[in-house]
Amino acid sequence: MEGYLSLYIDSLIKEKKKSDNTVEAYRRDVREFIRVLKERGADNPADITEEHISQYVSYLWKNGRSRSTMSRKLSAVRSFMAFLYGEGAISDNITVNVRAPRIEKKEIEFLSIGEIEQLLALPDDSGKGMRDRALLELMYGTGARVSEVIDLKIDRVNLSIGYVNITGEHGKARIIPLGRPCRKALEQYIEQARPVFLQRKGNRKTASGSDYLFVNFRGGKLTRQGIWKIISSYTQEAGITQNVTPQVLRNSFAVHMLQNGADLKSLQELMGFEDASALQGYLSATRNRIKEVYDRTHPRA
Repeated sequence: MEGYLSLYIDSLIKEKKKSDNTVEAYRRDVREFIRVLKERGADNPADITEEHISQYVSYLWKNGRSRSTMSRKLSAVRSFMAFLYGEGAISDNITVNVRAPRIEKKEIEFLSIGEIEQLLALPDDSGKGMRDRALLELMYGTGARVSEVIDLKIDRVNLSIGYVNITGEHGKARIIPLGRPCRKALEQYIEQARPVFLQRKGNRKTASGSDYLFVNFRGGKLTRQGIWKIISSYTQEAGITQNVTPQVLRNSFAVHMLQNGADLKSLQELMGFEDASALQGYLSATRNRIKEVYDRTHPRA
């Protein structure tokens, strides 16, 4: 079935325009599914039965996979089986009626405005500090995904007008305004720190040799792991006990916008969501925080 897997992956990339991370996750999950099927005697798509699907679900459960992981893996399997059905490799898509385990909804994790201000005030005026301040300001100021920040090219930033053009999932671009603190931090980083990183001794690139906005000390593209380390370092320095990730900064952007009166349509566009239902978690978090404030401060709560 490896041949069908290759065709399936090509369809995700070329037809469905899935992101690199999504493609790799689907490849990994479907490959595991194929391996489990082979161990149970199903070497070809036509051999797959409903019993095999049930056995796969049981395999995931016995191996201690969480409900959210099981749900994700079953989603990949459904997609793969739908592809096989469309290719005529199977006569019936037997995963249509397979139900994923119910997932308990987790509360959205975010920082208070005070904690955000504390975090953003920590980077110093060294080259690293300039870069880190610009990075944190951009992530909180735009609500961009960490993958979008990593891939952001410098020519997509317009400081004179004050906006950034971010390419999101499926290659869809969106224009996001930049606040004054973010513009100031970016200007300082781009003019003073970034050229130094690109011209460091031993670095083969010149000041114009890197297209990416955020670079490391060697002038290379800043990585996801690098960003996590930067955020973690300042979180510890600030004495914030919460585990602060890039997603927490994105969540904080959304919740604070809603708390200050942003409408759902505008927030949906700013965050790059195709479906407004994705904002329900942020709405719930906002309502919960308002109730907490009311219960804590109103004399007759």
